[in-house]
This record gives sequence, structure tokens and C-alpha cells, in this order.
Amino acid sequence: MSVSQPVASDHQLARLLQIGMVLEEVVEARAHQHYRSVSADLDTEIEALLEHAAEESADHRDRLAALIDDLDAERIAFEQIEPLVADHYDRDRDTDGVLYDQLCNEETAYKFYDDLIAAIEASSATFGIDREHLVETLSAIREEEADGAEEVTRLMEARE
Repeated sequence: MSVSQPVASDHQLARLLQIGMVLEEVVEARAHQHYRSVSADLDTEIEALLEHAAEESADHRDRLAALIDDLDAERIAFEQIEPLVADHYDRDRDTDGVLYDQLCNEETAYKFYDDLIAAIEASSATFGIDREHLVETLSAIREEEADGAEEVTRLMEARE
């Protein structure tokens, strides 16, 4: 399934929103994991950044879940994703690595939402959900991801 083509159906839209939820779940789990693994070595700004990233991802996940519910589609529980993240990603105890990882997470999420919005806007399909509400919700999430990437970049530049 690709976001490079217009979204053609409710089923495809639901699947793409589910991918967004999984992306947010991974970001949230990674932020929690980084916080737990390097918390003794973190300065308060990075600690706050990770805490905010986890909270923001949880909020994004909830907003995406509401959109998925409006489409009467299935969701994937966060509890199913978090252990997979722990099993498949190494914990980076280096603070610069934590920041770089967080920047990649924010940029990946931003790009996903940017592409998803473009695919929805390019579509002529009628969805079982209000298109304007859908695009507004995804645009707000995309902007929060852009703000997150800017914040991480600012912290990285301050550390140089």
C-alpha cells in the first residue's frame, strides 16, 4: 500500500491510518525506551523532549484511532507494538544517538502525513468520513511533527 497514489477507498484509507497509528506507536515506544535506557545521562531539555514526544505520539495515536473508528475499521493495540520495538531496536545509550533517532522519527512521521494528505487531496473518492475533518486532523498532526523536528534540530545544534 502506497501513499504516492490517490486514496481510492475507505478500506485503503483505513489501512493508511492504521499505518500512521503503528508509526506513532513505534515513536512513542522508542521515546519511552530511550528515556528508560539513558535517563541518568540526560539533561532536562532532552528528558523533556522525550517525554513530550511520547505524549504527543499517544495523542496522535488517539486522534488517528478516532478517525479509524469513524470508518468502522480495526485498530492495533499499543500493547502489541511496544514489545516488538523493544525486541527489534537496539537501545542507544549515547545522547547524540537518542537525538538523531528522535529526529529521524519526527521527520519520518512528518513525511508520512505529508504524503498521506497529498494522496487524500488527489483522490476523487468519497469516504465514509468527512474529508475536511480528516485533512484538518492530519494537517495538525503533520505540523506537530514538523515542530518536533525543529525542536530536536535546535537541541542538536545547541550541543555542538
